Amino acid sequence: MNMKLQYKQPFWQRALAAPLAGLLAINLPPMPAHAVELDVRRDAAVDAIEKVLPSVVNIATATIVERAGDPSMEVFRRFFGWRVPTERREQPYSIGSGVIIDEEGYVLTNAHVLNRASRAQVKLWNGEIYDAEPVVVYTSQKDVALLKIRAKPGEKFKAIKFAKDDDLLLGETVLALGNPYGLGGSVSRGILSSKNRRPPSGDEPLDVQDWLQTDAAINPGNSGGPLINLRGELIGLNVAVYREEQGMGVGFAIPVKQLSAALSDFFTPELTDSIWFGATVKAGPYPLTVSAVQPGSPAEKAGLRAGQEILEVNGKAVAGVVSFNRQLTANESRPATLTVMEKGVRRTLQVQLVSFENLIRTKLGLTLSSLTPEMAPLFKAGPGEGLFVEAVEKNGPADSVQLQNGFLITAIDGQRTGDLMTVANILSRKKSGDRVQLSVVVRRRVANGYTQLQQGTATVQVR
Repeated sequence: MNMKLQYKQPFWQRALAAPLAGLLAINLPPMPAHAVELDVRRDAAVDAIEKVLPSVVNIATATIVERAGDPSMEVFRRFFGWRVPTERREQPYSIGSGVIIDEEGYVLTNAHVLNRASRAQVKLWNGEIYDAEPVVVYTSQKDVALLKIRAKPGEKFKAIKFAKDDDLLLGETVLALGNPYGLGGSVSRGILSSKNRRPPSGDEPLDVQDWLQTDAAINPGNSGGPLINLRGELIGLNVAVYREEQGMGVGFAIPVKQLSAALSDFFTPELTDSIWFGATVKAGPYPLTVSAVQPGSPAEKAGLRAGQEILEVNGKAVAGVVSFNRQLTANESRPATLTVMEKGVRRTLQVQLVSFENLIRTKLGLTLSSLTPEMAPLFKAGPGEGLFVEAVEKNGPADSVQLQNGFLITAIDGQRTGDLMTVANILSRKKSGDRVQLSVVVRRRVANGYTQLQQGTATVQVR
């Protein structure tokens, strides 16, 4: 008997057959003709460059160069000893790059870029040119300098974002940017070949042992430009390239940790506004952290302590060390209200800043001023080589050792006094009853209307 075996479809397959058939029958709409295709060229590096390039600048400097004047005057110098007048000209150089670190126009670059510069200009990536304040401050130990764009009131600039101090991955892709010769921008790509090899100690100049190493080409004119990661964050400042034949592809950058340390020193009320605050705030990504507090300072009296995080100044959040410094010194005459976080607890502190003039007047009973170009020749000194005594408080510490108006103070405790900050920094560390030694120059009238300069010292007890 012939029997045909028939396959009977299981129940679960029959139950799913109809719905699946319906789904397969659905007609999907065609791709719109205007749909944008993904551009395979656009990767993280391109996005990072577009984000950072508006912050990269070219720095052109000018140096005063003296040249001999009229050659015919040389005969008078040889035979009569006359001083031959010289011609002073500015020699312009387009020498390096920099990066904007604050919307107000502060630019970070290498100290060697601004070496001996009498004037500086900044050129943005879009061709705009601005004059810049001469070197605001610099540290040769870290080869870091800061200058300020002279902008119109209310004008803002694109600032770069800082990476965290130690957020570095060996072998990660890095980009070296610059604006050499003002051409508008230069970019090279490589990897992070080596992190800095040792921590800085003391005040010795840093060298390749302290820098980041990369095979991203650091082209001539790129010194002072940023080294960034693929997030568009600043991880270093281009500083040098190893030029020997066997060292091709070896470039160096100052690590962001050292840049943050330099900015912490740069942006203090003492340096920017001649005001005594007495605390150091660690620069870098938010939140800001108090790293050190000077004993007896306004900061200590207000209750600031190392390790506290600063959240607000006068009710406004702080975005970085630059804005913190600006907000803190906005109104010196009134106490500043600081909101800090300490061990998870928010606290509100009141700090009253003290001007250098008031600090010196309080401690010594003296009113001092800078030595002007007009007064300097009277003491056979140059501008910045001493401080002029304008007033002496009656029965004050200085009066008790017979210091008088018109004296010139050239040093305090053996340290030259070219500015009020030098005196204020020394006095801020002195307690009541401590003594300081002042080196003074006095002009004494002698016979026939002549004057004579006399040098001496005075030991003053701090009040």
